[in-house]
Amino acid sequence: MKAAYIERYGPNDAVQIGFLPQPQPGPHDLLVRVRAASVNPIDLAIRSGRLRPILPYRLPLILGSDLSGEVVAVGSAVTRFAVGDEVFARLDKDRIGAFAEYALVGEKEAAHKPARLTHVEAASIPLVGLTAWQALTEIGHVSPGQKVLIQAGSGGVGSIAIQLAHSLGAEVATTVSARNEALVRELGAQTVIDYRTQRFDELLSDQDFVLDTQGGDVLARSFKVLRRGGTLVTINGAPTPQAVRERNIAWPVRLGLAATHIKDYRLARRYHVKFAYLFMRPDGKQLEVLGAMLQDGTIRPVIDRVFSLDETREALAYSETGRATGKVVIEVP
Repeated sequence: MKAAYIERYGPNDAVQIGFLPQPQPGPHDLLVRVRAASVNPIDLAIRSGRLRPILPYRLPLILGSDLSGEVVAVGSAVTRFAVGDEVFARLDKDRIGAFAEYALVGEKEAAHKPARLTHVEAASIPLVGLTAWQALTEIGHVSPGQKVLIQAGSGGVGSIAIQLAHSLGAEVATTVSARNEALVRELGAQTVIDYRTQRFDELLSDQDFVLDTQGGDVLARSFKVLRRGGTLVTINGAPTPQAVRERNIAWPVRLGLAATHIKDYRLARRYHVKFAYLFMRPDGKQLEVLGAMLQDGTIRPVIDRVFSLDETREALAYSETGRATGKVVIEVP
């Protein structure tokens, strides 16, 4: 089968387009004919080798973390899906490989594709949708009337998080460039801050929840806008040891992860707020919930550009610029 893969870690020129053996499903697997797969920051981090201490993979490694496609074979223990079903999924972190003609999907990670969506649209959702959902509902416990700030609201996670927060009844603020103001207001943001000309930490206060996707100075300033007892969740940079506690990670690596967030924990204590890093987990049941919301129009995909499988290097390079509005998707012919 044709696939986009790496035999060494490094920049984009490490990515190859070639042919590798088609995977065979185990008892709990679906073999999916991939129709589309989306590009996410984690793909860039995996390609570069930055996540090797946390996510060690055997090379050659097919890249790609979420997909949409058709089931062409099922394992002997699969009960929820059958050959011919259209599914979308965020692949298990230990077994990625969506940038290919075929991929294995664990039954627990898969969900039925919403009928109203194309495969390109459906592929854009799993990773960012689950990230936003888990941040808002499991950690933030966002409820009607609360104030929520979504950083970088026109990005992949941000564009879905705005819609989900709005559907939960929150009052949503977001940061974007001026060219994307109309988009994020359409998605449900009531307060829009142009990050190029305005400082969100001078305009906002008493927020109940902040979702940070930027890290660095943006993360540090986000603590200031929370009310006492509020919650800040970040998905940028290295995870905290707590976020990856279920993984078998060496103690030196855990200590290194803790050291990267010393400043964040100090700021959390200073402002009397909760701080957490979200290391999103695949979850087919949650994806079914998101699928129902996509089917009834509560949320919708936001897609910037579509590339072919042969153009995977170009898709990764474009995503790496950080200029995409919504998602970048790879279509597999």
